[in-house]
Amino acid sequence: MKFTVETNELQKALSKINGAIPSKSTLPILENVLVTLEANKLTLTATDLELSMSAILEVRGSEDGTITVPAKKVMDTLRAMPNQQLVFTADTNTNKIKMITENGEYNLIGEASKEYPSIPEFRGENSITVSNEVMKSMISKAIFAVSVDELRPAMTGLLFQFRESEIRSVATDGHRLVRIIYKDILEGGKSKLSKDVIIPSKALGLVLKVAEEEKTTIMLNSTHVRFDFKNLTLTSRLIEEAYPNYESVIPLDNDKKLQINREELLSAIKRVALYSSTNTHQIRMSLKKNEVKISAEDIDFGGEARERLTCVYGSEEMEVGFNALYLMDILSHLESDEVLFYFNSPVKAVVVTQAKTKEKEDVLMLVMPMRLNV
Repeated sequence: MKFTVETNELQKALSKINGAIPSKSTLPILENVLVTLEANKLTLTATDLELSMSAILEVRGSEDGTITVPAKKVMDTLRAMPNQQLVFTADTNTNKIKMITENGEYNLIGEASKEYPSIPEFRGENSITVSNEVMKSMISKAIFAVSVDELRPAMTGLLFQFRESEIRSVATDGHRLVRIIYKDILEGGKSKLSKDVIIPSKALGLVLKVAEEEKTTIMLNSTHVRFDFKNLTLTSRLIEEAYPNYESVIPLDNDKKLQINREELLSAIKRVALYSSTNTHQIRMSLKKNEVKISAEDIDFGGEARERLTCVYGSEEMEVGFNALYLMDILSHLESDEVLFYFNSPVKAVVVTQAKTKEKEDVLMLVMPMRLNV
């Protein structure tokens, strides 16, 4: 096996798949990268068994072949080099690898490619293509609400619901919920794909990092999902659990509406929350006609703060407690200048939406209030 490549290009490709390389593993070969050369196409593959990534780059190939190389050592070597041509050779019988530059020679031992785990296969019929703008929005606006509780594995990923003319992404940790709907955004107009899947948050975090081109093709089989970009693929095992019936917790009778400037409210909560209990982060929202008061106190340390903001509100006076961190997360992930809060009572779920919505996009966020100590 032999090819010539620019060191910067090889380092860039390895960096893209680095998120799938485990730092330590009970299977040492997983700390290697699978290197496959076919003509002038070099494919680099990494996996931790749950997640796999492959990057493709053009090289000057001399002899086809495949081998696995120690990922960390190769990447550290490339990082320490100025950009230059590198000749990579590997003896697939002895697994000896040689990297030669103008002024240096680096020798190391790889492992046979036959020992490397196989990557799941997909068929084209279970696929859709969407813009990266839509894909990134569906992930970034919801992923903060994913649960970290491993005892509820279904909630540690994002639920994606693929339908004929729309896609939904849903996240919840039991305290807050996000539902994003995009309609009429599929390439080709409609899709034959109708499926609900739960995708782990780690994989989606990597999608946000590597999605650079204009479009993403998403492919599904019974156990895995694959995201195809121009010269990169990311494959992840699905979470095979039943997702909670999230629709049942979205209230339909919250008729008390408050409209307020998002940035002003977010800034006020950030300041007032500094005086809340470090255990509960509880703040109080006191609503009355066209005014909301944000307040907090820390009984243990004697701190207290309050601010008044103007708003549009015409319903009955009400006091509602919130975890300030949850509200800050929600407000930080909305985009419109004004936001709408829909209340029912101080103990029922509160719905938060954007006052001005984008075409084809529907964003709904929900947060559970905290019971106030009167």
